[in-house]
Amino acid sequence: MGTAGSASLPSVIIYTDGACKGNPGPGGWGVLLQSGSSTKELFGGEAQTTNNRMEITAVIEALLALKRPCRVVIHMDSEYVRKGITEWLVGWKARGWRTASKTPVKNVDLWQRLDELIARSEHHIDWRWVRGHSGDPGNERADALANQGVDQVMRSSR
Repeated sequence: MGTAGSASLPSVIIYTDGACKGNPGPGGWGVLLQSGSSTKELFGGEAQTTNNRMEITAVIEALLALKRPCRVVIHMDSEYVRKGITEWLVGWKARGWRTASKTPVKNVDLWQRLDELIARSEHHIDWRWVRGHSGDPGNERADALANQGVDQVMRSSR
């Protein structure tokens, strides 16, 4: 679908974040989705993970929550995820999921899943970086949700 058809798509604003207590350690991800006057919040976590894995997982979960093609603006405070998607992914794929220095791409399972989700969807996605912990309400809420994910994992592992 070309950009001419994107005007008729529903518009969704998404904020994602990941958190980790220790790196690696218990981690969580959080997602805030806003469309018109409706808001949806998602969070989850893993007992043993890294901050970067949680940052990517948050974006995957956000996209999985969309039930039809949308015009999406995804805000994140992770340059790793934003650059991974907008700059590095093409090269990684061309090199058989290896970095420019020929080492295997870290978190390749998640990057491949995210790449597949984007390729299969008909979303028009605008990837935006926001400075973390700087008072942006959407980013602050996604951060709080990610920390809820960490807390949930830590409570269930006691």
